[in-house]
Amino acid sequence: MIAPPEVTRVSHARVACDGAHAGIAASLGHPRVFLQIDEHGYVDCGYCDRRFVLIGGVADGADQSELPDHPAGASV
Repeated sequence: MIAPPEVTRVSHARVACDGAHAGIAASLGHPRVFLQIDEHGYVDCGYCDRRFVLIGGVADGADQSELPDHPAGASV
């Protein structure tokens, strides 16, 4: 497996992603989606593949390249 392009550690299980990050403004990203981190401890954005890992969750500290894609929970 290939590691996700960007991993963001978060403190809440409900996160929003709009593709914005260092060097890319939100207007150049993608539509804002809300993602829910479940018992896997992480979720991937279906647009930009950014991975959100819940701090203290089961995936925190794991080798991210070993974890499968997990885009479940996306909503507009």
